[in-house]
Amino acid sequence: MTLNSQAQQSGVHPRPVVGRLPKYAAGKPPVEIPGLESFKLSSNENPLGPVPAVLELLHGTLEVHRYPDTSCTALRTALGTFLDVPADDVVTGAGSLGALNQILAAFAGANDDGTADDVVYAWRSFEAYPICVGLAGARSVQVPVRADGTHDLPAMAAAITENTKVVLLCTPNNPTGPVLRTAETEDFIREVRSDVVIVIDEAYQEFVRAEDAADGIAMYRKYPNVVVLRTFSKAHGLAGLRVGYSVSNPEVTAYLRAAATPFAVSGIAERAAVASLENYGQVVERVQSLVDERDRVTAGLKALGWDIPEAQGNFVWLNLGVDTPGFAALAGEHALSVRAFGTEGVRVSIGEVEANTRFLEICASYTKAPRGS
Repeated sequence: MTLNSQAQQSGVHPRPVVGRLPKYAAGKPPVEIPGLESFKLSSNENPLGPVPAVLELLHGTLEVHRYPDTSCTALRTALGTFLDVPADDVVTGAGSLGALNQILAAFAGANDDGTADDVVYAWRSFEAYPICVGLAGARSVQVPVRADGTHDLPAMAAAITENTKVVLLCTPNNPTGPVLRTAETEDFIREVRSDVVIVIDEAYQEFVRAEDAADGIAMYRKYPNVVVLRTFSKAHGLAGLRVGYSVSNPEVTAYLRAAATPFAVSGIAERAAVASLENYGQVVERVQSLVDERDRVTAGLKALGWDIPEAQGNFVWLNLGVDTPGFAALAGEHALSVRAFGTEGVRVSIGEVEANTRFLEICASYTKAPRGS
């Protein structure tokens, strides 16, 4: 039953935009295949989980009947020290997605005269962007990524008008994988009006190894209209606890605090995030093991002659086009769940060693290689 038919039956009518929104498709769990261990490679989760200190903390946590500190003072203080930024420049949210929603609520939406602000972003990029923008009451302006999966920054700059209030830059880009480079990003920022909020979404920042990759924190230090998004979901293995944050200058954070959802980060999640930062060396070791696996997978794909975009997150992108559903079904037959995007391509998360090896074996037997850039 569609949303419109449900509304007709109940007499309840949502805002028109709700019926036009794309539906977020979360990564599906793998199908159980007799004789094979199943692996989920569809959600860019950290298969190693959080560090031991976090697990120990969670095991002993009982105070779920108390409201958390809505300002997340302990976490913001820890992040201020960790990032060498003022703690007041940090605003927490329920994952980086929650932090993004706070930015959009503050800076982009429907105006008093009924007009909608524009939000410019690359596409394909993070699947939730059009949903968040639409619910905020703003209008999505999607600029196609290049054939190699990179942001087309000149085209994005050309798409900015007087109605543009926010620009979203995803680096590494999810699901295609490449990062933004420092010089091109600074050139873009300088070309954009200073009253446009530029969001640098760095959900996978810890996995980046490109030497000339743009650094969101460095950009925030130089440009007052830059906001950085980061999360504890990926590298820190805390996806289920929903801890994210933004970093921005005081003239921006004042509005973000006004738009923030109260108690968005639970006390348990805050303490877990602080404990993870206190044991960051172990986080780095776990991330490096996943980067090593990513490099092994990309090297294996290239040895097969497959042309894939630069992979700087914890995933790889296969530009399979119309062959996308077929490859996803084949992976499922081998107890691997991958993330298929219509007839555009397949994103495969870097998982356990056995899962990655099985993925490469499937690719070696698959006769329809991804389309090159």
